[in-house]
Amino acid sequence: MNFWGHVEVLRWALIRCLVVVFGLAIAVFCLKDFVFDRVILAPGDADFITYRLMCRLGELTGIESLCPRLGNIDMININLAAQLMTHLSVSFYIAAVIAMPYIIMELWFFVKPALYSNEQRPARFAIVAFFFQFFLGLALAYFIIFPVTFNFLANYQVSERIVNQISLSSYIGTFLGLMLVMGIVFEMPIVAYFFAKIGVLTSSFLKRYRKVAFVVVLVLAAFITPSTDVFTMSIVALPLYLLYEFSRYVVCRVESRVVVA
Repeated sequence: MNFWGHVEVLRWALIRCLVVVFGLAIAVFCLKDFVFDRVILAPGDADFITYRLMCRLGELTGIESLCPRLGNIDMININLAAQLMTHLSVSFYIAAVIAMPYIIMELWFFVKPALYSNEQRPARFAIVAFFFQFFLGLALAYFIIFPVTFNFLANYQVSERIVNQISLSSYIGTFLGLMLVMGIVFEMPIVAYFFAKIGVLTSSFLKRYRKVAFVVVLVLAAFITPSTDVFTMSIVALPLYLLYEFSRYVVCRVESRVVVA
């Protein structure tokens, strides 16, 4: 197949991906009540599963401060078309995430013929690991990081005379931002794997800067959850630091295979 033949194959693959994304976006758009009330806005409810589990943990440990005290938080919209545009944009964001496996599959079928047989297995493993890490990051952000962050910021007051009224755009922006950041951050082991394969990253380097990484993780956790509660910061910092250690383990495995080979 010549160059333009490959371009034609890629063009139809992209068209199929766009059709799938648009179709899913329409389906998500029609499921407005479920998507917003049961999924996106759910962390703002006092009976959200994370808050219930934290209250239960507080009862078992006798630490009442673990139980979040969510007040009556009002959410407002100040722009005429903001709700419609939010509905449309969120529908496409969710559709893109749901369609990601199909999009990667289309790209895989396009790239696969150019790979040698000994290269296809590592590529398949990398794709599976990418999805697992990405959705693991989304789950951590949705069930832990965003609820903890929202609980603190939505109830923080510099004065009792000032009532918090959260705008829709602020809520959605924070929600999508944290989800995207955590999804990307959790790709750290995959990035470490490829850097180790080409010899750019070593386990000794990661071990040498372990203390620096721990401080960076604490600062990042303090930024994500600006709370003086040590437990709240630990909820965020512990998974991030374990992710760093897991990346170092991945690099060690790559180095051991190179030595054996």
